[in-house]
Amino acid sequence: MLIKSNEQLLVLLDNLLREPQNFWNEFYDKTFKKIPFFVNKPDENLVSYLEKKMIQPSKVLELGCGAGRNAIYLAKQGCSVVGVDVSDRALQLAQERVDEANINVELIGSNIFELDLQEESFDFIYDSGCFHHIAPHRRVTYIELIHTLLKPNGYFALCSFEEQGAYGGSTISDEEVYIKRSLEGGLGYTKNQLREIFQSLEALEIREMIAMSNEEPYFGLEGFLVGLFKKK
Repeated sequence: MLIKSNEQLLVLLDNLLREPQNFWNEFYDKTFKKIPFFVNKPDENLVSYLEKKMIQPSKVLELGCGAGRNAIYLAKQGCSVVGVDVSDRALQLAQERVDEANINVELIGSNIFELDLQEESFDFIYDSGCFHHIAPHRRVTYIELIHTLLKPNGYFALCSFEEQGAYGGSTISDEEVYIKRSLEGGLGYTKNQLREIFQSLEALEIREMIAMSNEEPYFGLEGFLVGLFKKK
């Protein structure tokens, strides 16, 4: 392949590091019911943003929506929701949940960097577990995506691995990612790193996720950081 553009270089690096679509399909088939991330409950931080009226979204995009637990919660709150995931199997599970809940969620099967959506069309963009699978060479593209799709004064929030968390959070350097050709299951971050990475946005809250018991109605685990930002 003769590299003639920055985009071709990014795609080349993607192919060196990214888990292929069939990896994620197999992940959802074999692992879905064995780990806690996929209980049909919304993230505790997401619930808090709405209940405390920190955000009042009407049109929402969820990046890496998986089996749809957060998208479904947002739709039940009256939001118009678009959920995106690269895994067909994840979206099949999400559609089953959406149908069971008798609500509307638009589900799109796509790499998030290949989305064709109207610019500045979302009040709120949410990411629960996608960002820590984004390789260093795609961070700038990721932030550009947020800015492109968010309306002026729109909000962005994420839930991501903390460094050396119980469920992931590799501490390898950006350079080591390419030496090892691996994200080691997902990159971990500190609060200061998230603040620095998303410095083009106004940081409203960056904190540890609150752990929730199985009996509680919301999802929360130790070892995750959550952040809420506003487009300046």
